[in-house]
Amino acid sequence: MSPPVNAATSSMHADIDPLSLQVNYHALLSASPDTVLLFDIDSGRLIDVNPKACSQFGLSERELLARRLIDLCPPVQRDGTPSQQLMDHFIARVCNGVLQVFEAEFVHNSGRLIECELRLVIMPTPSGRLMHVRLIDVTRRNQAEKLRKGQGQVLEMVARGAPLTATLDQLMLLIESQSDGVICSVMLLDDDGIKLRPGAAPTLPASYMALLDGVAIGPDVGSCGSAMFRKEAVIVSDISTDPLWAPYRALAAPYGLRACWSTPIYLDQQQVLGSFAMYYREVRSPDQDDMRLIEVATHLAGIAIERTRRERELNQHREHLEELVAARTAALTAALETLSLTQDELVRRDKLAALGALVAGVAHELNTPIGNSLVVATTMAEHVQQLADGVAGGLRRSTLENYLARAHEAGDLLVRNLHRAAKLVTTFKQLAVDRTTSQRRDFSVAELIEEVALPLRIAIRQRPVSVELSIAPALNAPTMDGYPGPLSQVLSNLFENCLVHAFAPDGHGTIRIAAWPVGEDQVSISVADDGAGIAPELADRVYDPFFTTRLGSGGSGLGLHVAHNIVSGVLGGHIALHSDVGRGSCFTLLLPRVAPDAKAPA
Repeated sequence: MSPPVNAATSSMHADIDPLSLQVNYHALLSASPDTVLLFDIDSGRLIDVNPKACSQFGLSERELLARRLIDLCPPVQRDGTPSQQLMDHFIARVCNGVLQVFEAEFVHNSGRLIECELRLVIMPTPSGRLMHVRLIDVTRRNQAEKLRKGQGQVLEMVARGAPLTATLDQLMLLIESQSDGVICSVMLLDDDGIKLRPGAAPTLPASYMALLDGVAIGPDVGSCGSAMFRKEAVIVSDISTDPLWAPYRALAAPYGLRACWSTPIYLDQQQVLGSFAMYYREVRSPDQDDMRLIEVATHLAGIAIERTRRERELNQHREHLEELVAARTAALTAALETLSLTQDELVRRDKLAALGALVAGVAHELNTPIGNSLVVATTMAEHVQQLADGVAGGLRRSTLENYLARAHEAGDLLVRNLHRAAKLVTTFKQLAVDRTTSQRRDFSVAELIEEVALPLRIAIRQRPVSVELSIAPALNAPTMDGYPGPLSQVLSNLFENCLVHAFAPDGHGTIRIAAWPVGEDQVSISVADDGAGIAPELADRVYDPFFTTRLGSGGSGLGLHVAHNIVSGVLGGHIALHSDVGRGSCFTLLLPRVAPDAKAPA
């Protein structure tokens, strides 16, 4: 090259030789910290380079100047684009005035790819078109970005619950993309804590991994087995000479494996889950970048393996829980069956007890009128015999008159007692209400209550008790479709219950019968008094058959039971009691406007 000249001299001479410009250009760029190339656009040959370019490509200045720019690129870029086509595109855009930073891959003399940013500037000269190229190696920056994104993808797979093998394979491929020539694998420690199991090795031959399956860990079992046993990193730079690999060199040799660095993967600082290994087909020791990759890989692998282990333990607990639930369910089912049998037995006993109470009640109620009638009939039979004896010996008028008086009195007693017995029998028959014997028709609630109230008022005319009616006008029309007969009986029974229990025989009081519509489909009827009221401990038993606090004093204990059966069975409604001791009681009926259909007895 010509001796360099300074810029002032070149500015004073318009006819300076272009070669002198190139010499000055070389002097200015020699100290540049970036890689700088100057090439001829038409020929593509490099005209000038700086020392940084020699260092970046691993070539001397002479070797670089003997090449074209395209010779520094791989034939095809990573995305499949031919390098010549890509460079022509960049040069054309710059020639058209586009100022832009481009990205392309170049290749080191060793064959290692270099990812670069290009800044191109056209430099027209009288002798041709030159282009200034500044290259910045962004390989490390891009790898760091890929590593960051790759870590996120692996963690996302862990979070989604992806299979462990797929997650570890993705992690191994990520680490392999960060270093040339590396082959990664993960070995898992079996649940027995002794044997090795293949975890992931997407680029290692499957046959090699199969040879390691089931090998017991130990202090001198290659790299992985030793790392798990020692719980520390094991770096083997040369498999062919390291004693740890002495028993296993024959396994690695057919696959060309020369170096293996293994690091244990921990669940915590005590429990080992497996190991992460980096293989090379050349003798090699880790540098700082390699150690950083090992740290990333072991950390992410630990997260993935631990999650899978926890999930497996959770499934085992879930299965055990399901077994416990099944066993408990079986026990509860058996207990419920036993309880059901016990309940059936209790119901049967309750029915027998109720039947016994019913029979005892019937016997008690009928015993008095029938017993009285029997006494009267027996007495009359004796009087008849006496009269017959008197006729044989001569009958006196006084004797006949005495007999007739006694006969008349006996007849009255018999009639009263037989009427009493007949009335009781009729009441007993009402215990089993049969809907099929009741006539169904449309009727007015207002008319029905007024019809029921008329005889009730007559029945109490000798007592200081009044009857009040309060009926909503909407119930004057025949809006009910049901059984007016049983409903009349219910109202009469409730009214009679008030007379017997609410007031003393000579006590004053009022009985109020009210009725009002409830919505469009129901009617409510109440029978209330301002009498003595019902004690809370007795309120739950008022519907039981033969339960009464006035047995033998006008109460049979059947009126409210019959009323409850009619309301809930025949009329399809509900009866409720509200009572305050000393302030009175109120029975409220809630009835559907349309009674349920009658069913023929089974």
